[in-house]
Amino acid sequence: MHSVPEDSTDRLHLCRPLTDDAPGLYAILSDPRVWEHYPSLRNTAITQTKATLERWMRGWDADGIGTWIVREHGSDAIVGYGGLSLRGGLVWNLGYRFAPEAQGRGLATELGRRALERAARLTGNCPVIAYLLEENAASGAVAEKLGLQLVDGGQTQETRTPRRCGSSSRIGR
Repeated sequence: MHSVPEDSTDRLHLCRPLTDDAPGLYAILSDPRVWEHYPSLRNTAITQTKATLERWMRGWDADGIGTWIVREHGSDAIVGYGGLSLRGGLVWNLGYRFAPEAQGRGLATELGRRALERAARLTGNCPVIAYLLEENAASGAVAEKLGLQLVDGGQTQETRTPRRCGSSSRIGR
């Protein structure tokens, strides 16, 4: 069972996370291809995925938005996840990750656009950032398509310090 979409785009159903999503999400979170740029974060046990889902559900309860479980229209399969998390009540963090088979089709950009729209409606003056690794060019390209600009170059994969890519001004001008 999965939830009724909380939101949708032209191609995507964006659903609040449920504990029932654990097996489908684990398939993504445990896939080494998904974690090429950050292998230490790959889930090696479904209990890790369940803990992630619990954290995301708490985020939704606290902030009124959070990380969506992503399905394409006409399919029950989870193809990715992404959305917003409020950091310290001061900044939205935009994140996205998709199964390898779903990458390169503009789905992260589509999800990101909807997340930015929702952030502007919820807190129009709260900036949005995305933490990215310098060498993850695909994720950086999505952030740039969404209008985020490099704020801090950070460091590289060796030190595992994310680069920060964030908006140069507040959303909802």
